[in-house]
Amino acid sequence: MFESVCLQFNAGLIEFEGKEDHVHLLILDLPQLSISELVFRLKGTSYIIIRKRKYPAVRTKLCGKALWSSSYFASSCTSASISVIRQYIDRQKTPD
Repeated sequence: MFESVCLQFNAGLIEFEGKEDHVHLLILDLPQLSISELVFRLKGTSYIIIRKRKYPAVRTKLCGKALWSSSYFASSCTSASISVIRQYIDRQKTPD
């Protein structure tokens, strides 16, 4: 679902991993919209899909009806540091 949102805006999802309470995304190039707008779209789309599929494990973790917190961290990097970021993301546990 994250990859399809990125593709809609000509951005490439390079890496995706995460833990039970957060995810890490390495995204290449955001020419059509701001980072905050992309994060809004990623969270919104995933919320809709996950709620429709009614994953029992996810439903027990929700705080009320919220799937995502309103916060996020984004950082830019040069191509030289992409390999370091990719290694970090690869070491994270994929969410269920």
